[in-house]
This record gives sequence, C-alpha cells and structure tokens, in this order.
Amino acid sequence: MVLNEESQELNEREEKTQYEKHDFMVGEKSTKTEKTSSQKRGHKTKSKSYFTCHQCGKSFNLKQNLEVHMRVHTGEKPFTCQECGKLFSQKGNLKKHMIIHTGERLCTCQQCGKSFTAELNLKYHMRIHTGENTFICQECGRSFTQKHSLKFHMRIHTGEKPYTCTQCGKSFAQKNTLNYHMNTHNGERSFTCQQCGKSFAHKHSLKVHIRIHTGEKPYTCTQCGKSFAQKNTLNYHMKSHTGEKLFTCDQCEKSFTTEVNLRYHMNIHTGEKPFECDQCGKRFTRKISLSNHMRNHSGEKCFICLQCGKSFSHKSSLNTHTRLHTGEYSCKLCGKSFSQIGILKIHMRICTGEKPFICAENY
Repeated sequence: MVLNEESQELNEREEKTQYEKHDFMVGEKSTKTEKTSSQKRGHKTKSKSYFTCHQCGKSFNLKQNLEVHMRVHTGEKPFTCQECGKLFSQKGNLKKHMIIHTGERLCTCQQCGKSFTAELNLKYHMRIHTGENTFICQECGRSFTQKHSLKFHMRIHTGEKPYTCTQCGKSFAQKNTLNYHMNTHNGERSFTCQQCGKSFAHKHSLKVHIRIHTGEKPYTCTQCGKSFAQKNTLNYHMKSHTGEKLFTCDQCEKSFTTEVNLRYHMNIHTGEKPFECDQCGKRFTRKISLSNHMRNHSGEKCFICLQCGKSFSHKSSLNTHTRLHTGEYSCKLCGKSFSQIGILKIHMRICTGEKPFICAENY
C-alpha cells in the first residue's frame, strides 16, 4: 500500500514537471456529482482534463491537441516532404500535400470535370454549381460555401488576429499572411522579374507584378465589366456596387470598405506620416506613396508602354503617355496628338491663330 502511494506520488511529480515545460494550463471539469462522502471514498470521480493555451486562451481536451496548436504560435513545422522539402506543422497536411507529387485524384465533378483528392472538397466545390451558401455571417449577412471561410471572415468584425510573428510581435488574421510576412525578416527574394530585375519573396507576388508589364487584367466585374490585375482589387471594387462600408471614422463619420483604408484616413486627422524615405527624409502617410517616391532615387522604371517600349517610373506617367498612341487628345485641324488636354488647348491657338494675351503697355 505504501509502495503504491509512493509510486502514485512519483507519477504526479513527473506529470507536473511535464506540464511546466509548456506554456499552457491544465484544469479539471467534473462530469459526475459526488453524492455522499462514502461514495467519494469508494468510487473515483469521472473527470475531464482540459489544456489551455496561455497565448490565445484556446482550450483542448487532449494534451497532444494543445501541443499541435502551439505550433501556430511557435511556427514549428516538424513534418518535411521528402520530394520537395516543404515543411508542415501537421502530419495530415503533409499527407494531403504528397498527392501533388503522386497525382492521385479520386473524386471528379460530373459538371465541369475538375478532380479532387477528397470527397469533402468535391462537396464544397459542387456549391459553386448549385449556388448554395450554407454559412451566413450574422453581423453583415454575407454568405459562404465553407465554414472556415465564414470563420476567417468573422475576424473582420471581431478584430481577432491569432497568428503572431515571433520576431516582431505583429499579428495576423490568417496563417498564410503570417507566412508571407516572415520573409520580410529573412530577406530572401528568390523570384526575379526578367523585364525590370525587381525581386520578390513569393512566386505569386512575381506573377502579379508581371501584369504591370503585360497589362493583363484577369479579374472582371460581372456588373460593370471593369477588369483588374488583382483579385483583392476586384473585391474592393465590388463594394462600390453593394455599398458595403464596414469601417467608419469616429471623427468625421466617413466610411471605408477596408480597415487599412480607415487607418490611412486617420492620418489626415492626426497628421501622422509614419513612412519616411531613408535617402531624403521626406515622409508619407501611406506605404505605397513611399514606394512610388523611392523610384525617384533608384531610377527604376517598371511601367512599360506596350506600343513603343518606353519606360516610366510611375503608372500615371504611363497613362499620360499612352494618350499619344490612342489619340485621346487630338487636334481636329491638323491631327496631331497630345498626352494632356492643356497642351492641346495651347496648340489649338497655333492652328486658329488665337492670341488671348494682350500687352498692357499698348494701352
């Protein structure tokens, strides 16, 4: 009996030591009411342990589930693909990834022929054809075909950002956004544009950048026909048709479709210009304005005219130049084209002989 008690005490110490190694809390939820003291002595109360993450407060029934969850915060990816070296935080995700290499496709859509590795993915895909939107946001009424899409969307309303960078502490609403962000710390830019030499950390970013040179705009608004180079730009544009504006300035009540646009707007009230040029010290309210300004120092010209090959540092300059080719501002008397309407008006005086400026000394 003494030996059993010592053994139990030793196990409890070891268990306590294991729990102290991790940043989580262990609790106990009783599932059976203890009726009498005799029952308490005679029968072991059934209970359910729970493990809570100290970083975000999420709870789990099993310790191993908590350990898997902790990889969200630590960035640990212990499972490696032997074919391409890609890392994963969960074994199940590695198994799904391996199908890319094996080419295995088990479930095929009878309407469009697209194939999927899992029946559940085919089920979600079928909603595109049926128009079924099962998951509806109770805040704004927007509907989604998948539960996790609604979950991600809800973070717009709640402001939840569960994915935190371990190097700078910046938080993100989605894991892939954190993954992209991490490349800003390691400085790795493996994808280079062959036309202008600009480098990118992600293949997708290069693909989007190439559209500057090609003029490709694959995303088209179904309501007005306007096309866009990026999907998120189309999403923002669609709100101009729906009138959806979720973020309102508490100082002037102006509303915006995105949180980042509201933040930029707030700089008008505060006068804050957080983005500074490290070469001349000029400050800007928006990061994109700083990026455009930096081309004045670097001489980078990434906007190329598809008709004559001339390059420009800014898109607005390219748009102005393009009017020379389109003849948007053309003289109706001699046919000469101009890039700006003001220059055309001045030119018209040559053709008409108009001289609107009179010397005051003659009077």
